[in-house]
Formats: sequence, structure tokens, C-alpha cells
Amino acid sequence: MTLFRNLKITSSANVTASVLLFLAAILAAIIANSSAAPAYQALLGHELHLQIGSFNLFSHNGHSLRLLEFINDGLMTIFFLMVGLEIKRELLVGELSSFRKAALPFIAACGGMCLPVLIYMLICPPGSPGSQGVAIPMATDIAFSLGVLSLLGSRVPLCLKIFLTAFAVVDDIGGILVIAIFYSSHVAYGYLLVAAALYLALYLLGRRGVTNMVLFSVVGLVIWYLFLQSGVHSTISGVILAFMVPAKPRLNVGKYIERIRSTIAGFPVMESESIVLTNEQIAKLKEVESASDRVISPLQSMEDNLHGVVNFLILPLFAFVNAGVMFNAGSGDLLGTVGLGAAVGLLVGKFVGIYLFTWLSVKIRLTPMPVGMTWKNLAGVSLLGGIGFTVSLFIANLSFGAEYPLLLNQAKFGILSGSILSGLLGYMVLMLTTKKVST
Repeated sequence: MTLFRNLKITSSANVTASVLLFLAAILAAIIANSSAAPAYQALLGHELHLQIGSFNLFSHNGHSLRLLEFINDGLMTIFFLMVGLEIKRELLVGELSSFRKAALPFIAACGGMCLPVLIYMLICPPGSPGSQGVAIPMATDIAFSLGVLSLLGSRVPLCLKIFLTAFAVVDDIGGILVIAIFYSSHVAYGYLLVAAALYLALYLLGRRGVTNMVLFSVVGLVIWYLFLQSGVHSTISGVILAFMVPAKPRLNVGKYIERIRSTIAGFPVMESESIVLTNEQIAKLKEVESASDRVISPLQSMEDNLHGVVNFLILPLFAFVNAGVMFNAGSGDLLGTVGLGAAVGLLVGKFVGIYLFTWLSVKIRLTPMPVGMTWKNLAGVSLLGGIGFTVSLFIANLSFGAEYPLLLNQAKFGILSGSILSGLLGYMVLMLTTKKVST
């Protein structure tokens, strides 16, 4: 039920965020192919400094971060922090909190990760140029896919929204593990040991009831810097930090209701109405406000606070600096094996993997088919799983970066093509296979 309320409340926000993300990507592509392209590239290469004496917080191995690196390695850590919070919530009380709930989405996600990788490897065999981008078509963009699903409104059964959310969260876990294991190099363990000590301190403080989010944020910033210097990708620091944030509220609901009733019973009522409250009334209202803050867990509070800044600022910025595919590189160079592997992996691999693994799981009676889900509308949701976008672009940058600009450009084109086609086909299939529910 918690997830149901979340989905209802955030459906319009998902649509708005998805549209903004798409517009940022389109704007990036337009600028990258216009006369403003040199200025755009110069902006991405601009160095950033946040210095105290000779110490520069925005630096890596003695080199200042460029704007592109700051967004990908810095701001995206906040995105992965929010992803970590969502994963923790789902593991504790959501659709991954028990084997019965998690089994089908987990199996579907495994298919949705394995098949795209196999397809990419067939197109870009190990050892060939571009083979290091094999993880690009693994991920599902949860915000974008839910945004497309939300466009269908009440036509979509709740079970499909829950299923898509759950397998996309498992996808996120897979993507995070890939980033942590395969995109780390020359690890400096001294930095990681200090970071581990700080994580332990936050965990122990949380166990003792300390929930000050300013403290968690400041220590989290220090940990981010340590990861940046360690060789392990800095965004992983955000995911681990999420698991240190306390999930238990300081005040349980029962005590909260008692306190609110007591406060309301003692609320001073004036004989005549006035637009100006008395000091006593203000004090009582502040008691209610304080109690309300304490009944919301730090985990939920932080997740709620991050949604706006991530969906409406960080992700559009990320799309703007990363989605600038150049179409004037020549038709052969534009697609290439990397672009083809990414596009086919997302469009075909995701669909076949999610659908086939779900079908097998139900047919051999390993898991039941959710009530309200049919094989037809499952096909639509499986197609939406091919919207890779954010994490796919992120992995593409890690795979190729500035060292292989041509391959990176091919990957961007493949990701955009595969994601757009998956979204359009998924929307069309669901439109044809679902009926509008009258209200």
C-alpha cells in the first residue's frame, strides 16, 4: 500500500521529470550539431575550483575536475544516494522485502540484464573495439519508464506499476555492482579505510538515535572526496551512505497520535477569531510540527527531499552534458557496432529477457502471475524496460570517456535510439492491450 500511494502521488511528477529530461537531451543534441558546438565543448571542459589555500575539494589526483566530470562524478553521487535510499526502502518494507514479493521481479531483472549483455557481445565480441561497453544496455531508467507508464493513467493496472518499479530497482542494484566492480582501477586502500571508519561512525550514531541530516551530509561529502581519490568510482559512496541513513522514525505513530490529541485538547481557543495567533497558539502548533517531523523516518525524509533536486535539476543537467550525440560524424561512424549493440541490446535484449524469464518462471510454477497482469500487457512493460537512458549514458561515459570519442558518440546514439523506440513501442502496446478505467 505504501508503494501504491507513492505511485499515485508521483505519477504526474514522473511525467514532468521525464519530459524535462527528454528536452534536455534534445537540446544537447541540437547544440552539439550547431555552430555553438565549440562553445558547448569548451563549457564541458571548464575547470572548477573550490579551494581553501592549496586544497581543492573539486580535484582528482591533483587535477581539477572539469564541469563534465563534476556533474558525472559529483552531482550524480546525489542521484545514486537517492537510488540507494529507494533500494533500502524497497528491501525493508517494499516489493523486495520478502522472497514472495521479490522473486518474480528479481527473475525478470536477471533476464533483462543477461540478454542485453549477450546481444551486445554478439555484435561487439570480447577483444573488439567497443567491447568494454558491454554493460551499457543492462539498466532500466526507472524515472523515464514510470513517466511513460504514467501517461496511460488509470488504464495501467497497479500490478504493472509495482512490477516495473521492482525489477527496475533490481536493475539499479545490478548497475551499481557493475560500476563498483568493473569501473574501479588503481585502488588506494588508505582512502577507503578512512571512508569505512566514517561509515561506521555514522552507523553507530544512527543506532544511538542521531538523525541530524546536516551531519550525515557533511560526513557524506568528506566520504565522497575520499572515494574520488581512492580509485573506486565516487558515485558508489552515495549508495553506501544511503544504507547508513536511519530507517526508523524517532517517534512511532501510536505515540504521535497520542501527542497530537493531547496538543489539540490543550489548544487555546480565542473568543473572537483573529488573523494573528497568540504566542501560546504558536507554541502548540510548533509542538505539532516537531512531532510530525519526528514521526517521518530520516530515510523517507531524505528521499522525499532529494526527489525534486535530482529529477528537476541533476538529471536534466546530466542529460544536457552527456546526450550531445553528433550526427555529422558520418552515417557509418554514427551507428557502428557500439551503437548497434546498445540499441539492439535495449530494444530487443531487454524485451526478450524480461518477458522470457517471467514467462518461464510462471510456466514452471516458480512464481505466480500477479493478479491483473496478462501476457499482453507484460509485453508492453517489458518493452518499457528497454528505456536505459540515464544509467546507460553513465556507463557509456565510464566505458569510453574522452579517450574514445567516436565510440562514445556511437554509444550515445544507440542509447537514445533504443530508449526512444522502446518507450514508443511500449506505450503503443499498453495502449492497445489495456482498457481505460472509468472513475
